[in-house]
Amino acid sequence: MLNMLREGVYFVDLDRKITFWNKAAERISGYRSDEVLGSSCKDNILIHVDSTGRNLCDDGCPLHATMADREIRMAEVFLHHRRGYRVPVSVRTTPLEDDEGNVVGGIEIFTEISPEENIRLRMEELERWALLDPLTKVPSRTHLKAELEALFSLWEKVRRPFGVLFIDIDHFKMFNDNHGHHVGDEVLKIVAKSLSVAVRLGDVIGRWGGEEFVGLFPEVEPVVLSSLAERLRTMVENSWIYEKPQRLAVAISIGGTISREGDTPSSILERADALIYQSKRAGRNRVTIG
Repeated sequence: MLNMLREGVYFVDLDRKITFWNKAAERISGYRSDEVLGSSCKDNILIHVDSTGRNLCDDGCPLHATMADREIRMAEVFLHHRRGYRVPVSVRTTPLEDDEGNVVGGIEIFTEISPEENIRLRMEELERWALLDPLTKVPSRTHLKAELEALFSLWEKVRRPFGVLFIDIDHFKMFNDNHGHHVGDEVLKIVAKSLSVAVRLGDVIGRWGGEEFVGLFPEVEPVVLSSLAERLRTMVENSWIYEKPQRLAVAISIGGTISREGDTPSSILERADALIYQSKRAGRNRVTIG
């Protein structure tokens, strides 16, 4: 019966080990039952946070509090999807009791908020955390680092490969030097928009700093990452801005890589960054995957 519900449901024991995970919980979170059973919810599998960015798994977990005082709680939080993005959900927690009335665990029921509300809340969430780049309105370096850590944690746990693209705007200094910083700002905005509309649901593209962008792609193989990178390159190549009396073309060089044994979050970024220079040496406006 629980597997027929549209709401996600999971049970934990007193040590907060997950003992049940229904089908809707799999759909909403992206985590299969066999990936979470036996794990502790405080191991930051879902990484519940509130609207201020506070990590509830470490401090303020409503389910933990319910098991302690038997009070039913309701809240709106953001859980971490297995693909790396945030999902806003309404949660309700209740104690799990045995036949004698002793608390032996807890139950959390969670419902995904509508897509429209999802977008609004996610934008508000990013702005509250200062995780949105103020110029381009895409995720900032701080946000990218957090998402990379989450993907790497999943890689360590279940060996789900993920891809990283390092993206650099070709001849960006020329735009600033020849046309002014206002044109450089417009180039950054156009590139950010072009990249954002070309990725899949669950992928993350953000501004790393200056004229550099980083893309994070859950569950991809090299051939898929290469195809995605070419799509991004083409989208930007076919974008331009008008600075009277001329039309200014924009292009990017991309270096990409897939998570591998022995990696750290830093080593993956460094490898992708190094591959950009192969694209630059090959004539720019190129993709290099390695």
